[in-house]
Amino acid sequence: MGNFQPINMETWPMAQAFYYYTQMAPTSYTVNVNIDVTILRKILKDRGYKFFPAYLYSVTKAISKQPELRVSLQDNILGHWDSLTPTYPQFHEDDKTTSLLWTEYHDNFEVFYRQYLADTTQHGGSHGILSSKGAPPPNAYVISCIPWFTFESFSIHNHGIKNYYVPSFEAGGFTERSDGKIMMPLSVTVHHATTDGYHLKEFFEELQQTMDTPHEWL
Repeated sequence: MGNFQPINMETWPMAQAFYYYTQMAPTSYTVNVNIDVTILRKILKDRGYKFFPAYLYSVTKAISKQPELRVSLQDNILGHWDSLTPTYPQFHEDDKTTSLLWTEYHDNFEVFYRQYLADTTQHGGSHGILSSKGAPPPNAYVISCIPWFTFESFSIHNHGIKNYYVPSFEAGGFTERSDGKIMMPLSVTVHHATTDGYHLKEFFEELQQTMDTPHEWL
């Protein structure tokens, strides 16, 4: 589990926005983008790596560079986690249900990849909304993928869940453009109290950079 650092509300630039978007006009929103996965997909295939754990790693790595995406409320104290833990679905072919599994993030991809393989091997077959690994840690966030089709828009409705400020992600199936580039739709839902459009712009740029330079972390 990551380390939790309380936020000083007297100096935090988002303090007024946090109050407004939690107390006066509670607001979350979803942004959909297309991510270029051409380079990442090719290098992963050449080296024999699975795409999904690399997707988990790339998104979590980009989140680690953006503190606004790591805000959480713990014991009524608002603060930042230094990293988040990806919680992701495991699909069961036998009854077409999914279970949530999690793998603690590690900045070293090889370490994270090996742990992901160990987790999915040990717990991937267990049924129920939570896998046999149990409940995710407090610094967890949900990241998923719908591989069976692509989409132009996807949004999550949290039905009034309060005090939940970390992002949620959904990817879709790949599409190939006329120029040969492989694109992946990615939807992110965030709370406006902690995350503005500019913060997502910074995140998307960091994520694309991470996916364009896999030789730096593979």
